[in-house]
Amino acid sequence: MIAQQTRHSLLILVVCLIVQKSFCQEQIETPELKTEFYNLRGTNAFDVALGTSVINGDLVDPQFEIYSHFGYKRHLTPHLALDFGYHKFNLAYIDLYNEGFMSFDINIELLLSPHQRFSPFIFMGAGYNASNHFKETANKLQGGAGLECVVSNQFAVKLYTDYNYVGSDTLDGLEAGGGDDTYFRIAFGVNFYFGGADVKAKRAKGNATVIETNSLTDDKNRP
Repeated sequence: MIAQQTRHSLLILVVCLIVQKSFCQEQIETPELKTEFYNLRGTNAFDVALGTSVINGDLVDPQFEIYSHFGYKRHLTPHLALDFGYHKFNLAYIDLYNEGFMSFDINIELLLSPHQRFSPFIFMGAGYNASNHFKETANKLQGGAGLECVVSNQFAVKLYTDYNYVGSDTLDGLEAGGGDDTYFRIAFGVNFYFGGADVKAKRAKGNATVIETNSLTDDKNRP
């Protein structure tokens, strides 16, 4: 119980640090960068991914299984986004166990270089894990990292992995050992960005005003 509370506290602390870092970066952006994010990406995105999942539980010889994902992401700032995702996957042990699962996750994502085509990103959040037909359910925490590359405006490819800690020791059908079960997922996916034209226009207008004001100030200061 104490360990679980500690994990929750660490999660909240990391999320707060991510949010603080995001807003600090927003404050120091140059006028040229304020619209570049909207040229490359957008305020919203649908994403799909396909990959593999593997369990870390109470049995031996885990087996890699199929994993797929569909989600929606909303950028609060160019650096910071909320991601809502549905994940479908199997967890298996060789010749012993193979069960289908799904999870519904919400993450806070930090895009480290939002004004560049190539950017690392990290994310952390919580979710709800369920076996097929909801025979077994449990809350979970997850975190991960990845790389995103914008191959054309509003379209990006990504590679990512995440670690999932499930609040149950029966994920593999066996209650044994000293801790709850966990699993990993790794996938290749695409992001389809859209939206942000109004924000881009507003920022571009603000940039023009700043440049014009600076130009007038320089003219007045000339001898």
